[in-house]
Amino acid sequence: MHIIMLDNDTDFEGWRKAARRLALNDLRPADVTWTVRNEAETSSASGVDDLADAPQAVFKVSATFVELAKAAILNRSDARFALLYRLVWRLRSHHDLLGATTDPDVAEIHAMARAVYRDIDRMHAHLRFREIGREQTAHYIAWFEPEHHVVERAAPFFAGRFADMPWSILTPDVCAHWDGHAISITSGIAKSEMPTEDRLEETWRRHYGGLFNPMRLKVMEIQQPYWRNLPDNSIIKPLLEDAMRITSGAFIANRVTAPQRPQDTPMADRKAHDTIAALRKEAADCRACPLWKDATQTVFGEGPQGATLMLVGEQPGDKEDLAGKPFVGPAGQMLDRALAEAGIDRAKVYVTNAVKHFKFVPRGKIRLHQKPNTADIRACRPWYERELAAIKPELVVALGATAAQSVLGKITPINKNRGRLIEHDGASVLVTVHPSYLLRLPDEETKALEYQRFIDDLKIAAGVLRRAAHAA
Repeated sequence: MHIIMLDNDTDFEGWRKAARRLALNDLRPADVTWTVRNEAETSSASGVDDLADAPQAVFKVSATFVELAKAAILNRSDARFALLYRLVWRLRSHHDLLGATTDPDVAEIHAMARAVYRDIDRMHAHLRFREIGREQTAHYIAWFEPEHHVVERAAPFFAGRFADMPWSILTPDVCAHWDGHAISITSGIAKSEMPTEDRLEETWRRHYGGLFNPMRLKVMEIQQPYWRNLPDNSIIKPLLEDAMRITSGAFIANRVTAPQRPQDTPMADRKAHDTIAALRKEAADCRACPLWKDATQTVFGEGPQGATLMLVGEQPGDKEDLAGKPFVGPAGQMLDRALAEAGIDRAKVYVTNAVKHFKFVPRGKIRLHQKPNTADIRACRPWYERELAAIKPELVVALGATAAQSVLGKITPINKNRGRLIEHDGASVLVTVHPSYLLRLPDEETKALEYQRFIDDLKIAAGVLRRAAHAA
């Protein structure tokens, strides 16, 4: 009997190395026991070191099996290592085995992989970060209790989604940390060790009352084990009791009437066939951040639904706030002129802003523009994501640093990234300056040079549009 000791529960490379050597030495699955080294065991021996090097020709398994194995090995089932090796053993003589969906081993390994993928999806959808600290010292903490060993596999999603904020995902298995540059993994902790300060939790609870839908009761019953990870948990039981006690008509009449905020609904639950008209109507009642209180109205994007080019600016200014349309003020006029000189018809372009409400400070009768901060950008980003999904443009042009941060999900220097296409979220992205930057330049010679650079950037966009039109 050969005992194979892996370094940890997700040691895919260790398992693959051992499985290859075992199979090449013709060791039957029944003669192999798989285990995971615990913290007290210091030996590095795996159980295959005493086996001879490949006594027969190397065999290969398909890329499909490798991907399946990488997922299944994250399952918490103790049988996963042995099952995977049994499949390797059988694949040597039955190359099409994975296509035999009625085979018990194949069915079981697919079920293990599906359970892992479901757990990853639930982690993406149900994780809630809590803010610890203030302003520059703020750190975001989330607690999650996964069913399987999915933390390392799921963490890159959050690094991409929340690239500009430092966060930690704490679980009993392992903890993932993001510092703005890289993900690090540390040992798991008990929930009692998690910090308790939270400025965001009460907000989640308050708004969840307005979002709760008793018609989804059966779905929620399935997801109930995940409630304990949410700040909404404390109010779900009373809401369920109300839903079962009173009629749906009375329940709806007594619901919290706060408008739905875009980030309160996981993006995966939103319909991909949103129309711009429907989004504009929904955004009119957005209360995702405090900017709506002082602004005249939500300034949503406008342009054809199937536009090939999408322009994203910073935020509406004074003129846009009053008109309810993007880029109608001095910066908009400069943009129109530059688009025309670059050979782009604005009527065929979808134009929007990263932030949909005017942020300003009053100075007498004048409203002075204020630059949106990361919290403003993050609160409004779901609207951009839904616009992007509805428009499906070939190219997104980010006008200025705020737009680049929203579009690319992280702080992006303009000059370092100008003049080249960046692939992101299924579209090409071109980063350039905001037209208002050109208006602020005091020197006429510098302004002329920078205006020409801006046109040159837009000509890159025009080239993409021509190629897209030719391909169509």
